[in-house]
Amino acid sequence: MGKVAALIPAAGQGKRMDSGVNKLLLPLETKPVLAHTLAVFQACSLIDEIIVVAAPEEKDIIREKIVKSLGFTKVRQVVAGGRERQDSVRLGLDSISPDMKWVVVHDGARPLLLLPQLEEIIRQALEHGSVITAVPVKDTIKRVDSQNRVMSTVPRHELWAVQTPQVFPRSLLARAHAEARSAGWVGTDDAALVEKLGEPVHVVMGSYENLKLTTPEDMVVAGAILSRRRES
Repeated sequence: MGKVAALIPAAGQGKRMDSGVNKLLLPLETKPVLAHTLAVFQACSLIDEIIVVAAPEEKDIIREKIVKSLGFTKVRQVVAGGRERQDSVRLGLDSISPDMKWVVVHDGARPLLLLPQLEEIIRQALEHGSVITAVPVKDTIKRVDSQNRVMSTVPRHELWAVQTPQVFPRSLLARAHAEARSAGWVGTDDAALVEKLGEPVHVVMGSYENLKLTTPEDMVVAGAILSRRRES
């Protein structure tokens, strides 16, 4: 398969968390949110190195207070991110070691990923190439116009809520980001940029527990999930 790098975007401001600090630095049980995320990649034997992309003003805090203090030895660099997530991923790609053949992109704000899930998506990438994690939507989804009138009901069986991790051949993801920057494309995830090139992307079943922490309520739910896992 070749060597695998993990790229962890951690530069978001998290304004909806309403905490005044980066949500990834907030405590979740006994350690920061980002530490929970990094722990899974540190423990994964299929991951050869980790690149964390941080806000420029938080690089030193993350490096000293989380990476070094908690012993995340696979983290090779903490690099400064850009204005948007897409910029941050591109800058992270530029920092990956030359011998890495695959890249796993995973949001730093998804600390509930389990090791078997990470291992499975990497194995699926070996078979399919570009692979993303997602879950079928549970709710009925409707298209609504600018006057809040229902236009149509979208067939639910066709809809999946996309998560991370997402795994790509390193050369393909780099090309997708280069093309996007040149053409001014902006995608809501990295898979959208690969799709824009006409390349196939496969879906692997994720987990409804793999939450992206966005609001204070998400922190409460995450704490409850961790507590249940510990008890079981």
